[in-house]
Amino acid sequence: MRPRIAVLAALLIGALAASAVPPHKIPEPKVGFAPFEYVCRRAVSPLRIDGRLDDAAWRDADWTEVFGDIEGSLKPAPRFRTRVQMLWDDKYLYIGAYLEEPHVWATLTDRDAIIFQDNDFEVFVDPDGDTHSYYELEMNALNTVWDLLLIRPYRDGGPAAHSWDIQGLQTAVDVMGTLNDPSDRDKAWTLEIALPFAVLKECIPGKPERPEAGDQWRVNFSRVEYSLEVENGKYVKAKGAGTGQPLPEDNWTWTPQGVINIHYPEMWGYVQFSAKVPGKEKEKFERRPEEKVKWALRKVYYAEWALYDKTKTFGADIGVLGLKGENALRVKAWSYPPAIQTTESLFEAAYTAKSGESWHIRQDGLVWRETPSNPGAK
Repeated sequence: MRPRIAVLAALLIGALAASAVPPHKIPEPKVGFAPFEYVCRRAVSPLRIDGRLDDAAWRDADWTEVFGDIEGSLKPAPRFRTRVQMLWDDKYLYIGAYLEEPHVWATLTDRDAIIFQDNDFEVFVDPDGDTHSYYELEMNALNTVWDLLLIRPYRDGGPAAHSWDIQGLQTAVDVMGTLNDPSDRDKAWTLEIALPFAVLKECIPGKPERPEAGDQWRVNFSRVEYSLEVENGKYVKAKGAGTGQPLPEDNWTWTPQGVINIHYPEMWGYVQFSAKVPGKEKEKFERRPEEKVKWALRKVYYAEWALYDKTKTFGADIGVLGLKGENALRVKAWSYPPAIQTTESLFEAAYTAKSGESWHIRQDGLVWRETPSNPGAK
């Protein structure tokens, strides 16, 4: 076993040994399930990672939707415009971002500092869409990076591997203005990222090193933005009039989460890899039918934890969970109601098709598929 894989294996074993009961409540998102979709096309040539989005490869690449508040339409639209482009080749997933910003500011210079204490841009990637073993990358306008591996979301007990690094990562920033200078007004800062597939596939044993055309990953982007004021010629975080404490940051995302928590991977957007190149024929995004089943299971997961908060027990049927007659639980061509098994501290819910294929979810949020030829969790 390669040393790096051995470290990941040890982290996974430790996570499985952790308590089944998470330390916090798990609120259900307050927006409907409607993740955005993006078709990521092939780069015609390797990109020069310099932070500028003037490379010819970006010229015809599609932009994502403009970011909204993390809670979606429940909150006002962001003050400043943010959007992203994506491309890929055999080695990298490329990300380019434009962040409108009249006051470009950053202070942190040490790698793996808690970057969201500055204004920042964040990337979240779950290649197999099971909500476990996913990647987070944060960076500020000084091009300072924090990268980490989440064994599972914090709500499900974590842990996060802060010492893990994306080996071969390339990042760069370009400031359209002057960094940390309150005497003028800036336009924006832009950034480029090259995420190596060799690292992003580490937590998916048995899969090819790079995606294939048609593969779909779950991805989201977040922007943390503080209100600023000027003291002694320098930017500082604006403070509340009555408290003297810094005002809470804004959280703006590509796909809304419906809750102030980016670590709900089931709410992230879908990125479909395409063999086509920008400027040529476009490709339609095709949502996979099993995503409806996975979302129905997630509704059971939310309900189980809501019941546990009140009774310290899980429910073995949808009536006890308050889901009877819930339209989101009926999925065409799949068994209904879902089969649910519980113990004092565990639960598992499953849907089964006539073919014998089944999809499952358990108390720590992991979603997996079983087939008659491959039973058991992946």
